[in-house]
Amino acid sequence: MCRSIKTLRPPYAEQVTDDDVRAAAVQYVRKISGFRRPAAHNAAAFDRAVDTIAQATTELLDSLEVRGSRT
Repeated sequence: MCRSIKTLRPPYAEQVTDDDVRAAAVQYVRKISGFRRPAAHNAAAFDRAVDTIAQATTELLDSLEVRGSRT
């Protein structure tokens, strides 16, 4: 789907920042919506979607248990 979104879970990413999560969420919403930058009348919906996806991504990463990772 979005080949340029990098994997954010260990061991692929050592330090994941809020900016990394938000950038991935923005890329996802851009791909799904078909808009690189939404028109003013769609900006609030676009931003809400980014916030929701970023939150879900953070929750997912925080709850994953990666077995057999080398640290």
